Amino acid sequence: MNKRWKKRDAAKEEIVLLLMSELNIGRTLASLLVQRDVKDLESAKRFFRPQLNDLHDPFLMKDMDLAVTRLQDALESGERILVYGDYDVDGTTAVTLVFSFLKNIGASCEFYIPDRYEEGYGFSFRGVDFAASEGITLIITLDCGIKDTEKIVYAKQKGIDVIICDHHNPDQIPPAYAVLDPKRPDCAYPYKGLSGCGVGFKLLQAWCLKRDYPMEALFEYLDLLTISIGADIVPITGENRVLAHYGLQQIGLKKRPGIEAMLFQSGFKKPGLNITDVVFVLAPRINAAGRIFSGMQAVQLLLSETIESALKISPALEENNNQRKHLDKEITKEAVEQVLSDPKHVEKFSIVVYSETWHKGVVGIVASRLVETFYKPSIVLVKDGDKLTGSARSIDGVDLFDALSACSTYLQKFGGHTMAAGLTLSIDHLEPFKNAFDNEISSILHQQLPIQQIEYDAEIDFDEVDEKFHRILRQFGPFGPSNMNPVFLTRQVVNDRFTKTVGDTKTHLKLHIKQKKGGNKTLDGIAFNLGEWSEHLLSGGEADILFTLEENEYRGNVTLQLNVKDMRESVVHEVSQG
Repeated sequence: MNKRWKKRDAAKEEIVLLLMSELNIGRTLASLLVQRDVKDLESAKRFFRPQLNDLHDPFLMKDMDLAVTRLQDALESGERILVYGDYDVDGTTAVTLVFSFLKNIGASCEFYIPDRYEEGYGFSFRGVDFAASEGITLIITLDCGIKDTEKIVYAKQKGIDVIICDHHNPDQIPPAYAVLDPKRPDCAYPYKGLSGCGVGFKLLQAWCLKRDYPMEALFEYLDLLTISIGADIVPITGENRVLAHYGLQQIGLKKRPGIEAMLFQSGFKKPGLNITDVVFVLAPRINAAGRIFSGMQAVQLLLSETIESALKISPALEENNNQRKHLDKEITKEAVEQVLSDPKHVEKFSIVVYSETWHKGVVGIVASRLVETFYKPSIVLVKDGDKLTGSARSIDGVDLFDALSACSTYLQKFGGHTMAAGLTLSIDHLEPFKNAFDNEISSILHQQLPIQQIEYDAEIDFDEVDEKFHRILRQFGPFGPSNMNPVFLTRQVVNDRFTKTVGDTKTHLKLHIKQKKGGNKTLDGIAFNLGEWSEHLLSGGEADILFTLEENEYRGNVTLQLNVKDMRESVVHEVSQG
């Protein structure tokens, strides 16, 4: 698949020069900082030294006073509280965080994770019935609830108050006792990018402030919040960046037994974790519990108080993850074949595939694989009783929530974010929905079939990549959405030695390269799914490459390497516009 390379907008020259002088750094690093809204010495200090004191006042969130007062009333009168969360990483980490904190301050509480297959996503009638049968009078929903007006009304009829802690876009504000959601239109909270776990954290932060309770007791749970931030693909800017910075430190210093058990089970041996490790090592194992078995299993693991008890649960999550990977591979293969079997697939602006036999737990992953393969908004549907249910994933420039809203005539239920969503529809509406969705995507893209675009931040030569450059660049992290690891362009690289294809299918490329023009600096690199370039390089060909810088650890040795994102034959003219 051809990809367009495009240079990000240049930073303002006068601000770049100011930072170069004030911070004693080179032009490239100064430009990268300006792109991240760092414009002077003071904002640079805040960027490089995140402080928990910089967290926003939680009482700026709409309904926070109501929520804290209701929670305190429940604590003082000994009411039973149910902590209810979704079965994904965000939901299960949120439940673990809020339930653990409430238990530690003496609350009478239980936790509940819905069954993906019998109850589906969100707040459920069965969950309300469970609460009523247990004499529970207050439910705190985490990462769900904003779309569940009927269930909120049902809970009220049962004499149960509900505090919603959610971060999804609301259609309407449910009649809950309190609705905490920074994305509700009437909420003035200054940071809109919190995860569902983050909204639960803000509720507890507000309670601590109101009760003059030591905030350090709450900060002990930042490891869980950081996992939710990494897994839920929320922006790692502002408040999230502060929280993730300290959460990663905490994971590195003192691992929660459940986290330690997962790392042991996975064979992970690095001394510390970064957000990439959270996303690719911890998150899939937590997610696999809800996808294959039950999200309750993940919460039980994260609640483990000793490594011995955690190691009794973690093998089951590892097995679930192995099964998930097998299903992912098989269903992705079938889904790709289904797309290719349509002679008109090239002309279409979107992908919607369906099978009665696919496993519901991996449809979101498969939708992501289809986006990677075809670079089109993709929906994967399975049969669920007398209806279809599934997951959608998007591409840059296409807001899935808006696109599904435009097709809501054909949907029974939908919800989600810009890049990911879930939906339910009747089987009879499948074909008209597919047509309506493709027309909507076509309209959004102005009838131009999408071409994947890779934006790069700066063009550099290898000689610029020294110890100081990398040391400062490392401090830009934690990396993630809206603060991605910078992508660099380097021209005219050639093989030095040792370049070879690697991997079971020889589809990846291990590089040892240098620049043709001047200098003898050589750098190692890895280029996933670019193995076809080995012949070009080994025969003396030149290439322009896009890459990020990362640390590679092998047998205890840490070295700098390039992670090559794309490669093309060297050209003399400027390639920034594709």
